[in-house]
Amino acid sequence: MIHQSKSYIKFIRLSKNKHGVHSPFVYNLVTQCFNDKTIYPEYATLKKHRRALRHDSSMVEMKDYGQGSRVFKGNARKVSAVVKNAGMKKKRQKLLFRLARYFKSENVLELGTSLGLATIALSLSNEFAAINTVDGCPNTLQKAQDYFETFNLHNIQIHQEIFRDFLAANTSEKYDLIFIDGDHNGDRTLEYFNSLLKNTHNNSVIIFDDIYWSKDMTEAWQQIIANKNVTVSIDTFQWGLVFFRKEQTKEHFIIRV
Repeated sequence: MIHQSKSYIKFIRLSKNKHGVHSPFVYNLVTQCFNDKTIYPEYATLKKHRRALRHDSSMVEMKDYGQGSRVFKGNARKVSAVVKNAGMKKKRQKLLFRLARYFKSENVLELGTSLGLATIALSLSNEFAAINTVDGCPNTLQKAQDYFETFNLHNIQIHQEIFRDFLAANTSEKYDLIFIDGDHNGDRTLEYFNSLLKNTHNNSVIIFDDIYWSKDMTEAWQQIIANKNVTVSIDTFQWGLVFFRKEQTKEHFIIRV
């Protein structure tokens, strides 16, 4: 937590809003997506799903394959408590929806399904998109799948695998958007990034959650943005975004969202 606090103070000092951005690509992203105040009709479904989870008192035996939870001590967790204490916040969920919509992402990969808050946002962004979501815990996936069916979301394909195994077997698929929200281990996050390079194209975006979770996660993020294949990188504190646009010179941005 000390690392996060110190990092946030530095982020506030260095971050900019749209007026400090001189890249047309990033400026448009900030003004047309990050700062988009449109109330999309899909937000109503996001709200209904979140409300249903918050009222779900069932227990799920969750198996952590990453760094584990900072909130829960045991693996048996009430769904409503997970959503309240560890689930993706409403603001971030809407931003993920807008990002996938803005980039018109058709082939999407999510590493870390959990209860499906991010998955549903990705699904609703484009009904014709193919959403592949990966999680190692069968019980969590089953709970998420039950809600996907409840809300008639049929463009989601779930994969019950650990990330490393899925990526090793998935060598040729190209993804428009990749959202990594699991593990929270710096070395393994860097490993996933290096493995996923073969699955990206010029207009792909990879979004990393919790880049300031720990020192090793921040160190991994620094190595990722230094990679020669990354041309544009954006630090929003909660998330790190990287792009591979060969037509742009290498630049890094720290943006308040």
